[in-house]
Amino acid sequence: MNIVLLSRYFPPEIGTAANLFYELARQLVSLGNRVTVVTGFPWYNLEEIPAKYRGRLFMRESLDGVEVVRVSFPLIGPKKVKLALGHLTAPVSALLAGLMVKNPDIVYVYSPPLFMGISAWLLRLFKRVPFVFGVQDLHPQCYIDQGVLKNKLSIAALRSIERFCYKKAAAITVHSAGNREYIKNRGIDESKIRVLHNWVDTDDLKPLPRINEFSKQHDLNNKFVVGYAGTLGMSQGLLSVIEAARLLKDRKDIEFFIVGDGIEKKNMIEKAREYGLDNIRFLPMQSKAVYPLVVASCDVGLVTLNKKVKTPVVPSKILSMMAAERPVLASMPLEGDAPKLINESECGLCIEAEEPALLAEKLRALADNRDKCLKMARSGRDYVVENFSLKKVAMDILNIFTDIIKDSGRK
Repeated sequence: MNIVLLSRYFPPEIGTAANLFYELARQLVSLGNRVTVVTGFPWYNLEEIPAKYRGRLFMRESLDGVEVVRVSFPLIGPKKVKLALGHLTAPVSALLAGLMVKNPDIVYVYSPPLFMGISAWLLRLFKRVPFVFGVQDLHPQCYIDQGVLKNKLSIAALRSIERFCYKKAAAITVHSAGNREYIKNRGIDESKIRVLHNWVDTDDLKPLPRINEFSKQHDLNNKFVVGYAGTLGMSQGLLSVIEAARLLKDRKDIEFFIVGDGIEKKNMIEKAREYGLDNIRFLPMQSKAVYPLVVASCDVGLVTLNKKVKTPVVPSKILSMMAAERPVLASMPLEGDAPKLINESECGLCIEAEEPALLAEKLRALADNRDKCLKMARSGRDYVVENFSLKKVAMDILNIFTDIIKDSGRK
C-alpha cells in the first residue's frame, strides 16, 4: 500500500504531533507499506535548526525507510506569529508537496491545523484517492472554549470548514469515544467515525531505572519528583501547579520538575520567583532520545487541563507515563474521556481542574505511600501495552485504510 501522511510537524521537531507521525510512519513501513510523509521544514521547539534544512524551500529525504517530502514558506517574526501564520501556510505547503507523490493509494492527514483537511481534499481531487481525517484537537471548539475565538463570523466560517472536512473525508479517526460523539453531533454519519486511540511505542518508552544519567545530571535522586513534560500552553492551567508547589514548600522531600515550552512558561517562572520557590525547576523541551529518561526520573507524572476545556481530550502524556511505568496525577475537568481512562486502567488519580490545595494534598499522600504509586504504575504499564501499543494501533489503522481502499474500488 502506498500511504501519504500529511502533518505540519515532523522530526527533528520535538512534540506530540511530530513523534506520533514519525512512529506511525516507521511502523507502517515495517509492515511492508510504502510511506511518504508530507510536511514542512523543522523549526518548532528547536533551539537550533539543523544546517541541512536552513535556507531551503524544497527537500526530499529518507528517515528509517520513510520518504519525507518537505515544502515550506519562510516564516518570520516571534514564535506566536509563526505558529499562527503556519495554520495558513502549512496546508499550502502540504498540497504542493503531496502533488509530487506518485500513485498514492490513500492520504491520512493530522489535524490541527484544521485547514490541512482542505489540502487532503484537494489531493483527493487531483490524485483521485480517498483521504482519512485524523482529528487530534477539535477545532475550532477548543479555541472557543478558551475564549480565544469570539468573533461570530470567524466562528461560523471555521465551523463550515470543519463540517466540510468531515463530510469529504472517507473516514474520520478520533482518539476517544467522547470525540466521536462530538463529531456525530455535528451532523456527521457515525459509521464513518472510527475511534483510533493514540499510540505509544511501548518498546521504546518502557520502564527504566528511577536513578539514571538524567536524574543524576539534574540532582533528582534524593527527592520525590513531581514531573511535567510537555506544552506549557493556555489550556493546561499550569499556574495551579505553581500554587501547589507554594503549598508544599514545607516538604523538602518533594520537588517539581517542569520540562517543556509554551506561552505560559514565562508566567510560571515569574510566579515561582515571586513566591521565592526553591522546590520547582524548569527545563526546555527535550529530544525524543532523552524523553524516556525524563519520564523515568519522575516519581509521579502530572497531567493538567484548565476548567475551560470542554472537549473530551486525552493528553498523550498520560499514555507516556503509563508506558514508562509511572503513576499519573491528573488535574482536569472530570467529565472528559481522560479521567475515564485513568480510572479504568487504575494508573493513577484524577482530581478537578485548577484546585491547587487538593493537588498539594494528593501529592503529599502519594509521597507518603510509595507502595500505592508502584501499584498504579504497574497497572498503567499493563493496560497501555494491551490497548495502546504502537504495533496494535498501526494494525488498526492499516485495517481502516484497507477497508476504505476496497470501498473506493482502487484495489
